[in-house]
Amino acid sequence: MNLTDYVQEVSQEDFGKDFKHQALWNKRLRTTGGRFFPSDGHLEFNYRLYQELGPAVFRKIVRHELCHYHLFYANKGYRHRDTDFKKLLEKVGGLRYTPPLPSQAAVYCYACRQCGHIYQRRRRINPQNYICGQCCGKLIPLN
Repeated sequence: MNLTDYVQEVSQEDFGKDFKHQALWNKRLRTTGGRFFPSDGHLEFNYRLYQELGPAVFRKIVRHELCHYHLFYANKGYRHRDTDFKKLLEKVGGLRYTPPLPSQAAVYCYACRQCGHIYQRRRRINPQNYICGQCCGKLIPLN
């Protein structure tokens, strides 16, 4: 079953409405679960979320994007801040926020020489330019 057929199935089961456009994988997405494009109605989904978090979480992400889709074509509030969107999302059981990927763990670790407090960072820093926020001690890299 391809992605468009799966989204059509979720739309029928959870919303009782047809999905008439195309659903695509976007492997460039990093922090978002999916995107709805009002200009042409297609949906894009994060392939890594499906691989790492499984089909149960992915179905909730599909519900979230379908909330945008169906509310837009019903001429109701389809943005995150709109009450129509929040109510429909709660009704169908979609995710409000994308869960973090397990593979996006902190890569760089630094520790304070004095108090031993550990700092985890995704980006590398020069420890000579920074000090501990708790005791003003010097930082040393752990890896």
